[in-house]
Amino acid sequence: MTAAVQVWAQFAACVAFIGVAGVRLARYGDAIASLTSMPRNWVGMVLMATVTSLPELVTGLSAVTIAATPDIAVGDALGSCVFNLAILAVVDLLHRRGSFYTHVSSVHVVSASLGIALLAVAGVGIMLSEHNTALAIGHVSLVSIVLIVLYGWAMRTVYRIEQGRQVDTAPAAMTLRQAVVGYAVAAIVIIAAGIWLPLVGVQLGRVMNWSDSFVGTLFIALATSVPELATTLGAVRIGAIDMALGNVLGSNLFDLLIIALDDLAYIKGPIFAHVSMANFASVVFAGLMNGVVILAVLRRPANRIVRTMSWAGIALAALFVLSATVQFLLSH
Repeated sequence: MTAAVQVWAQFAACVAFIGVAGVRLARYGDAIASLTSMPRNWVGMVLMATVTSLPELVTGLSAVTIAATPDIAVGDALGSCVFNLAILAVVDLLHRRGSFYTHVSSVHVVSASLGIALLAVAGVGIMLSEHNTALAIGHVSLVSIVLIVLYGWAMRTVYRIEQGRQVDTAPAAMTLRQAVVGYAVAAIVIIAAGIWLPLVGVQLGRVMNWSDSFVGTLFIALATSVPELATTLGAVRIGAIDMALGNVLGSNLFDLLIIALDDLAYIKGPIFAHVSMANFASVVFAGLMNGVVILAVLRRPANRIVRTMSWAGIALAALFVLSATVQFLLSH
């Protein structure tokens, strides 16, 4: 077996482990929402999004500490934002009971707008590094501190909005203990695969002669976004539409927080001073895709184009393909 085949086999195994663990989270998350009377959007945005973003968290921390590849860490976080939003195009294609966006709460406009704000901050950090300007306290960038503060404010804002909404509950098919234990087991599997993933990513980049930013933005971001894909589709299947969209938007907010946490762990200096300018492309495309989601929630597209997706789904799919193409071109 050649070195390339071995590395690709390990990469596929990581994806499989993460996917199997992630597919159970929608069921457990919905049960926890029912048993604790929490809004499904809040469960999706905080509880599910945090768990499904564990691969990005562990991968990022491993990348900056064990593998010493900050480009993979930042590329994974930003690339995952693009992948997560592309998941909504898949949902739009598969959801046949009317338009996906006609069933979601308008509160998601706030979540998507906050996502654009955090992306803008991360983009400033990348731009400053391109001009050799590192605003930092010790080895931590001031941009990372702003990201942490903004994330905390975003969670508080959404929580206060959710407090005023009626809680949608449904009978749970399991006890709270079973739901919590299920979550814990899935999280352990995701963490283990997440530790393994950046090491495989480094090998993949070397074998295929790809840059760290390209590997992180495309392939590792794909693998670490598998839980979001599995749980989002699972939530849609059981009718938890708000939980599905909340999971995607909440995961993106958490992914941007992860960049700040990676910066804290990367002791060689501000993380933005050690990443490629190619990552700025992901910031731009993720921001544009958030804009599409905002417009779709406000306009509620009802018609499908050639019986496939709404204009919003097609726009998200097109932006994702364009983003991947740009990243590939920048890697050469």
